[in-house]
Amino acid sequence: MPIIKKLDKFILRSFILLFCATFFICLFIFMMQFLWKYVDELVGKGLAMTVLAQFFFYSALTLVPSSLPLAVLLASLMTFGNFGERYELLAMKAAGIPLTRIMAPLIVFSIFLGATSFYFQNVIAPNASVKLWTLIVSMRQKSPELDIPEGVFYNEIPRRNLYVKSKDRDTGMMYGVMIYDFTNGFEDARILVSDSGKLEMTADKKYLKLTLYSGEQFENLKNQSGLSRNVPYRRESFSGKEMLIEFDSGFNMADAGFMANQSMSKNMSQLSSDIDSMTVRSDSIGRSYYAESIDKLQYYKASHVDSDEEAYYSTARTNVDSIYDNASLSDKRKYLDGAKRTVSSTLNDWKFRNYTLDENDYQVRKHWTEWYRKITLSLACIIFFFIGSPLGAIIRKGGLGMPVVVSVVIFIFYYIIDNTAYKMARDGNWNVTFGMLLSTVVLSGLGAFLTYKANKDSTVLNADAYRTFMHKLLLIPAVRHYARKDVIIDTPDAADVRERLGRLSAMTRDYLATHKLRRLPSYVGLFAGAGRDDSLRELSEVLEHLCETLSNSRSLTVLSLASGLPVLATTAHLGPFADRRLNIAAAIILPVGLWFYVRSLIFRNRLYRDLNKIADICKNLDREITDGKL
Repeated sequence: MPIIKKLDKFILRSFILLFCATFFICLFIFMMQFLWKYVDELVGKGLAMTVLAQFFFYSALTLVPSSLPLAVLLASLMTFGNFGERYELLAMKAAGIPLTRIMAPLIVFSIFLGATSFYFQNVIAPNASVKLWTLIVSMRQKSPELDIPEGVFYNEIPRRNLYVKSKDRDTGMMYGVMIYDFTNGFEDARILVSDSGKLEMTADKKYLKLTLYSGEQFENLKNQSGLSRNVPYRRESFSGKEMLIEFDSGFNMADAGFMANQSMSKNMSQLSSDIDSMTVRSDSIGRSYYAESIDKLQYYKASHVDSDEEAYYSTARTNVDSIYDNASLSDKRKYLDGAKRTVSSTLNDWKFRNYTLDENDYQVRKHWTEWYRKITLSLACIIFFFIGSPLGAIIRKGGLGMPVVVSVVIFIFYYIIDNTAYKMARDGNWNVTFGMLLSTVVLSGLGAFLTYKANKDSTVLNADAYRTFMHKLLLIPAVRHYARKDVIIDTPDAADVRERLGRLSAMTRDYLATHKLRRLPSYVGLFAGAGRDDSLRELSEVLEHLCETLSNSRSLTVLSLASGLPVLATTAHLGPFADRRLNIAAAIILPVGLWFYVRSLIFRNRLYRDLNKIADICKNLDREITDGKL
């Protein structure tokens, strides 16, 4: 029992160190993404460091729940990848400890992280969101710092456009100044042109002091009659002119009351309460609209007819079409305009009512999605652990290479599913419960599958297995590689090796003599023949045993020659299947049969070359061993 406790401490220590590092990396990445979205609100505003510090602090608090799942995924992948790469996982399993027992302390820790994520979302994040978005709105309302560019119109000064041809950065003087003043409206704009000028901020930072030198001012005078086509203007020349322009560059915090109805600023109990209130409100509004429509309909019936019989005789006595046809042109226009106004008014009225109900339903769905998100993001910490840990145990690659790539791919897959389902649920296209739990259900199945495969030591993600499969699919031959061993237990006997070389060489010659590999085989005979080649199988076994013996040689020349011995494919030159009925079926389906026939020709030619290569290497090996180099 004490050994297991030490093992738990070792696993927890290995995981927590990596988790802390990956968490701050993920948080930094999410903060940079968030900053990139609102960089325009920060740049050029002259914001104080305290304001920027608040912005980063509150944004970090709101992004902690989003960073935790990715950090857990990356840390678990790296931890178990390191265990597998250093053979520590193999040692634990060899000691009789199953993978689920190895994961047990980290399962408890991931549950703790899920609870922490829920606490952040339900307690800390709502308050941080209120302060963050209040800060963002305040930054949007702050006027930018004055940095007049050269050669373009600057429109950040209220109701004025300013153009500066050139500037002196040292003295602050501006040259070639043109100002469009829209204080009295666009139709009565004033235009000021001067050779030079200077723009300064007053001490209280509420006004701009604009001093112009050697210029002219043009201004349209108001036309009292409004009938004349010619509008007089006034032209004024000046050697110096000063203007005060209102420009509040201070930072004023906005009122946080606008966040009161936002779903992100509420905890789960507040969301549930507001959902009930909005649902009751929506039902009451719907019932009132329905009752109002019924009352209008009944009023219309009562004001026009008193009974079904009177309605029948009233309709029979009144021919609407004849009245319209006999009316004058002005009356027809009056009837049509009245009908158009009535229909337009009714349509606008119902559009407004529909908008009111739709907006209320939209807010209900937004509150529901926020309520579910607090649960799904917390569960994501646990689910990502059950994905990352078995993946690390299967891949057995630590560090920041393969784990980072796999983590990013999985997280992008999760993000696409979660974000798509969230938008569909929020917009009312999907059921809210289904949309918000879709990513959780999908990833839970993936985590269960990977945990089962890793516990059974599956090679489902073994790169070597896929590499071997691709080599077979692309007809790429296997290659041997023998290196000198530091410790050799069974030293090969030279006489025995030479005898087996002679036997292998004789078997190779006999096979080449009895099997005409360069001759085109019969199409029917290929698929109707036996699916086994016992002589080639025996030759391959002799070759493999010989190679195993030669791998213990101390001679680099022998090892190099042995590495050149090909790996024989013993069945690829025959029919594709061991079952003759499947072979006949493949032969009947002509495109499939032709493909297998061409494949057989390729392997027959390869086998011919490989057997000749074996014979040549056997001669060279015999010569090396004769010289005593074994």
